Amino acid sequence: MADKRKKIYLAGHRGMVGAAIHRQLLDAGYNNIVVRTHAELDLTDQAAVRGFMDREKPSQVILAAAKVGGIHANNSFPAEFIYQNLMVEANVIHQAWQVGCQQLLFLGSSCIYPKFAEQPMRESALLTGILESTNEPYAISKITGIKLCESYNRQYGTDYRSVMPTNLYGQNDNFHLENSHVIPALIRKFHDAKLANAATVSVWGSGKAMREFLHVDDMAAACLHVLELDKVTYQSVTEPMLSHLNVGTGEDVTIRELAETVGKVVGFRGEICWDSSKPDGTPRKLMDISKLRSLGWQPKIGLEQGLAATYQWFLEHQGDIKAQ
Repeated sequence: MADKRKKIYLAGHRGMVGAAIHRQLLDAGYNNIVVRTHAELDLTDQAAVRGFMDREKPSQVILAAAKVGGIHANNSFPAEFIYQNLMVEANVIHQAWQVGCQQLLFLGSSCIYPKFAEQPMRESALLTGILESTNEPYAISKITGIKLCESYNRQYGTDYRSVMPTNLYGQNDNFHLENSHVIPALIRKFHDAKLANAATVSVWGSGKAMREFLHVDDMAAACLHVLELDKVTYQSVTEPMLSHLNVGTGEDVTIRELAETVGKVVGFRGEICWDSSKPDGTPRKLMDISKLRSLGWQPKIGLEQGLAATYQWFLEHQGDIKAQ
């Protein structure tokens, strides 16, 4: 049984994933959770992170803080994506070790895998080929996070674990039309078109690329599941230098199917037009989640159900979203 009195530092508690983890930690009875906003603690500032860790001395750390974005954002701001994510990971992981924190959970991304990795992507595909160019800097930073955890485990005997989620969506997502991921961008685009009684909506790419989508509440449940596994059990399906676990649904859809489902959920009745001059990104990204399934976890929220809940959250928070 997990000791729910231990002090947990949750980095990134205001982000989509971090907020979901925070909710589920509280629901599960964890009552000693430490959080800080970006204004209170800049995780790229080494001295600030050192001072914070020295004061708090958490027993466990969940590193959900990251700079994230879609294809457009990754293409436009590659320096910010690699620098900020590298600094956050290096500072938090190193300072956690410095204060004696033995258990840490690092959240990465499915973009760590090669562009043409065999599908579904197994954990062993890591570092076996070139990355997708549109988000290579972000992917490199996430691979580095995995290797930081593994290096501290190998040298110092810590229990630092990594989970690699597929494409996530849900409440608290970023609905900016240009800098967001595909699902919130589509929800915003179809919603605006519905209000304007537009006859058509233009969507990037050919619609043929295939993607897997996981609701953020399922991701949070997976994080708690992995965090609560005993060390022997976790290590039974991982290796010292291949220690990460995939988190997904094990099922994917075409972007065309996704757009049609979003349009249905939103209530847009017009035509979808495809702008093939825009990039598709990686042709297919499907996760092999057999290792995590073998440890007793599986997703529970279907895509249409999750999209409907996300759109409802969007409708309830439009006042905040309009500022984006």
